[in-house]
Amino acid sequence: MKISKSPWLLHYDGSSCNGCDIEVLACLTPVYDVERFGVINTGNPKHADIFLITGGINEQNKPVVQQLYSQMPSPKVVVAVGICACNGGIFKECYNIIGGVDTIIPVDIYVPGCAARPEAIIDGVVKAVALLDKKREERASQKQTDGGQGRPEGGAK
Repeated sequence: MKISKSPWLLHYDGSSCNGCDIEVLACLTPVYDVERFGVINTGNPKHADIFLITGGINEQNKPVVQQLYSQMPSPKVVVAVGICACNGGIFKECYNIIGGVDTIIPVDIYVPGCAARPEAIIDGVVKAVALLDKKREERASQKQTDGGQGRPEGGAK
């Protein structure tokens, strides 16, 4: 697999039970080692290429998720990890849950599971890296056809 730049991943825990968060953290340990694919975990959305979200969306975290997403430079990829992030999961009928991540921002990759297994999360991240590379290539070819006069999107990378 060819990666042009090391993608940086921003992990955000929406309103989950922390089951998926523990599995995401397991992906960073030497047992699973997601960093072997060049993925670097960051806490700064302005440096992130991949937005990995666990848990459903409620009224309290809705503006936070939207703000983090808007601060990320384009191109970017969103990965919803766990059934709660995909559609609200077992909490979707609760009074405070709006639904999955796709109710407020576009989601590119869905990783279902309760809790999602590290292997499934890594598979989702690898697909996100491939999609990110594709978006970068499309953006570069668009800039070439526009003569470098394309409209700016988000930030610079």
